[in-house]
Amino acid sequence: MTVTDQILQLSTKEKLKLMDALWADLSNDENEYESPEWHGRELEEPRRQMEKGEEEILNWEEAKERLRNEAQ
Repeated sequence: MTVTDQILQLSTKEKLKLMDALWADLSNDENEYESPEWHGRELEEPRRQMEKGEEEILNWEEAKERLRNEAQ
């Protein structure tokens, strides 16, 4: 049985714990991985929009509510 097969057999709660552990491990050393240049380019436009006052800042609860409403 492959690791992928084993992961697929985990419960949602177990998968979330595994994902959290993987993220914690991957983020231990930020110098180990260099973000692609396009990541920086993608972040520039929202930054410019925020500086111009054209981008609305929402907290997480407001963002989830807006996404739920848009999905309907």
